[in-house]
Amino acid sequence: MAAGGLAHAGSYEDALPAFTEDSLSDTGEAITKVAASGSPLAASLLEALSDARLIYSAAEKRVFIKTRSGALTDAATGREISGSPPADIDTVRVNNRLRIAIEAALGSLTLMAPDPKRRLDAAQAVFKSHQENVLPALEKALEAETDPRVRRVLSEARAAVLLAKQDTSAAAKIVAIQVVRDRGDLDALALLEGLPADLPPDVLAAANAASANIKNTLAAWDGVQNAWYGLSLGSVLLLAAIGLAITFGVMGVINMAHGEMVMLGAYTTFVVQEAIRAMAPGLFDYSLMIALPLAFLVAGLVGVVIERGVIQFLYGRPLETLLATWGISLILQQTVRTAFGPSNREVGTPSFMSGVVDLGGLAITLNRLWIIVFAGVVFAALLGVLRYTTLGLHMRAVTQNRSMASSMAINTGRIDALTFGLGSGIAGLAGVALSQIDNVSPNLGQSYIIDSFLVVVFGGVGNLLGTLVGALTLGVANKFLEPFAGAVLGKIALLVLVILFIQKRPRGLFALKGRAVEA
Repeated sequence: MAAGGLAHAGSYEDALPAFTEDSLSDTGEAITKVAASGSPLAASLLEALSDARLIYSAAEKRVFIKTRSGALTDAATGREISGSPPADIDTVRVNNRLRIAIEAALGSLTLMAPDPKRRLDAAQAVFKSHQENVLPALEKALEAETDPRVRRVLSEARAAVLLAKQDTSAAAKIVAIQVVRDRGDLDALALLEGLPADLPPDVLAAANAASANIKNTLAAWDGVQNAWYGLSLGSVLLLAAIGLAITFGVMGVINMAHGEMVMLGAYTTFVVQEAIRAMAPGLFDYSLMIALPLAFLVAGLVGVVIERGVIQFLYGRPLETLLATWGISLILQQTVRTAFGPSNREVGTPSFMSGVVDLGGLAITLNRLWIIVFAGVVFAALLGVLRYTTLGLHMRAVTQNRSMASSMAINTGRIDALTFGLGSGIAGLAGVALSQIDNVSPNLGQSYIIDSFLVVVFGGVGNLLGTLVGALTLGVANKFLEPFAGAVLGKIALLVLVILFIQKRPRGLFALKGRAVEA
């Protein structure tokens, strides 16, 4: 045992002088020897080399590691040096080729690590670098591995190395190609398409078939990913449009300031987070829960003030209402710009909304997943309010026949104010959600106002089910059009399609029923 340890140590120490030659080829050979030595100091040396912390003295033929605190340790012994370092010290140079070799060497050193995650990361690194010198360590790790997921990636890494080796038999390469094909991601495709053209014909045929198979798989996953992005965009549009659907449906008001209610909700979130950072940093993960009711109240109260102060005097005059609310939107934008400045404001993401979940070839970001869930909760809660509360009953009555509702002693003016406040409050909730995926700026609401009107008109004015279907339909359609037409042309094409649809169905997908509506 001692002899083996000494042999490893000698091999490690024998490799160090090559780092002092200031030669990229010598450095590459030294990396291979250090990784093969099995020395406990090998990993720290390679990490230092990767981070430009490996120092050498050409005169003394010594190598030093600069720690992250700035101290120098002897690479041969791992001990901190005493006294002044040599006068001619310099940093060991590396290029992109050597960085790949370092990554592969570090991967080979951690293939037997106790932590499965470290072993998995090491196997992934070996797959991407597919350095031939890692094969013995890779096969040893594969024999000892018990974790199914790590073992699968180790098998894929071994297949990648075998494909890179020139002396691998054609039969072994074909088997390796099948393993890489089953991996089915972009790294696997790049590996197969990067194989040399002078391989045997049967190997090239297998590689071409595997590449075609991976491309088909990736195309299918791209479709699923686009559907996910469309569902995510549709949930955002639903949040932004659902309040507008209420005010537009009940009151017939084209509220151009609706986007600014969204903006007020986002800035309320920013203010809440700033207060939490200053007074109670430990509550940061609860900042959105605190911001939600406050954003609803702030946007709702502003909406009531707008309705009572301006809009109630303009009912039945749609052009004047449109111009007045447009002017209000400019006032609100300038007020926020004066109070908070014109630049974007940072709104942090709580820990439970951070990260990505990979399902096959589908990447699901947690913040958008939570927004989809939140949009569903808001939609269900609003349906409950409309169906099971007195306010909801009165709102539906006013929507279907305002004059009849008034004759039944329903205070339509009060219902208008509460409806406008409810729609604005929901827009404030949308602002809280949008602060997690968009820039919080005075122009935030303007990005969604046109799309919101498009959703409401397409789904059917005042119909919440139509708003839901319209938002999801337009969101998914937009994401499937973008790859072919681009973002701008995709929106234009979508707008043209909606206009053509409205020509055939002027009341949208789901028209409201009622005497006043049908009149």
